[in-house]
Amino acid sequence: MTIIGLDIVSDEIVGEGGFLAIRRIRLRNRRDDGSFSDEYICDFVHRPKGNDAVVVALYTRDAESIRVLVRDGLRPALMLGRDDRKSPFFTEVVAGILEAGDVGEAGVRARAVAEAFEEAGHRAAPADVEILGASMFPTAGSMSEKFWLVAIEVSGEQPDSDPPGDGSPMEEGAVTRWLDLEEAISACESGAIADMKTELTLRRLRDRLARG
Repeated sequence: MTIIGLDIVSDEIVGEGGFLAIRRIRLRNRRDDGSFSDEYICDFVHRPKGNDAVVVALYTRDAESIRVLVRDGLRPALMLGRDDRKSPFFTEVVAGILEAGDVGEAGVRARAVAEAFEEAGHRAAPADVEILGASMFPTAGSMSEKFWLVAIEVSGEQPDSDPPGDGSPMEEGAVTRWLDLEEAISACESGAIADMKTELTLRRLRDRLARG
């Protein structure tokens, strides 16, 4: 038998917070012989502000090396939800949620520019944003979020201004630093930077630059 569709029995929001909600769908698998599976529950995280995110590799280069910006910011869920995390700070590249007006590739570019300034203080134009291949689903079992991976080349490590942040306490204490691209990828491999989207974006950037 082959599954040809899903039959939705009910669809509801069962838990809401300030940032995320839990969507619960009761459904059955519809088979090609006309039969249905037993009813089951599919819970997944819903983010009312926006479903997808842009991940931004800010980089600069000279004759000797390519340098990339990483950001140490608050991620309390990792420390509070696990026994092996002692600090609320986590290293990753710049990233941000695509909001209601960020539609299509133009929206991805606009959001990348906004996040580059908000989180790192570097100004850019939408034309400076390079899309690093196809978008990806990082956690398909629990969230329908998609990551759009991009890069922006900047003229140097010095920002145009102090990063303004978004006004949230979650932005407090964040610091940025620059690493050699190969050093940053090695840090991902060793677990010193334990962020999947950062490693994938940096690897795609390296591949793109190698192609010229």
